[in-house]
Amino acid sequence: MSQLLRASDNRNAPLVEPGKGALALSYFNLLRLRAGQSVTLDVPSCELLCVVLAGRADIAACAQEFKNVGRRANIWDGPADSVYCGTCPRVTVRAVRDGTEVAVAGGVCATPFAPFRIAPEDVTMVEVGSKETHSRRRIFHILGQNAAGRAGNLLVSELLGDEGCWSGYPPHKHDTERPPEETDFEEIYHYRYRPESGFGAQFCYQENGGGVEPGVVMTRHGDTFCIDRGYHPTLRAPGYEGYVLTILVGRHQRSLVQFFEPAHTHLMARIPGIQAMRDKFK
Repeated sequence: MSQLLRASDNRNAPLVEPGKGALALSYFNLLRLRAGQSVTLDVPSCELLCVVLAGRADIAACAQEFKNVGRRANIWDGPADSVYCGTCPRVTVRAVRDGTEVAVAGGVCATPFAPFRIAPEDVTMVEVGSKETHSRRRIFHILGQNAAGRAGNLLVSELLGDEGCWSGYPPHKHDTERPPEETDFEEIYHYRYRPESGFGAQFCYQENGGGVEPGVVMTRHGDTFCIDRGYHPTLRAPGYEGYVLTILVGRHQRSLVQFFEPAHTHLMARIPGIQAMRDKFK
């Protein structure tokens, strides 16, 4: 079951919580803070990652404090500065500057993990697609292979997509645990556009129909989409760049293996970087 959450002022309350809504394993919150303002999150039984989207913050978790996290003015201004908060049940985020915005991504996790900082230089980038195939995007892996052995089944990245281009393409899914062909992951997409008047479309449909009519929704700046099953390509309107914060939580393991829809696998050879993208998620 997919779920679209329209942009709103969430007043620093969670947008997605495990078992409430479409997803059983995933957590997502957006914190918007003035200088000196702080929020303490109490999220038991989850691992959390704080990604500073804009501004600067001090982040405390498990008796550790990470000072002055955040080096960019906005999401278009280079890779993120982040803190993996581990499985600490209480996390405090305090803004150092006005206009600080922090995305908090999380997933259910039973194994204890300790916090660590992920500086912009620790973020790896993979370029996928091309302008000629209308599929060019860059994926910045914040919590990925750099956290092997130090985190549970949470993967977080930022995608920057060219105007008029598709991502999540060729269509793929990851809703069934049958390695090595596919592994089972929930996913959250949070969209931004430049200019903010931009929009896109999000598809979500099941294999052979799955007894459910295919769905397509219009996505706008600040919207969030939750995916627990099905193929889910997305695209941006011409004239608008797109940003997608991507949160993945594995049901059984950390290694993500996407299964590409057989009818479209002939496109994989035409779109550059597909194998590099797959390798980075494993």
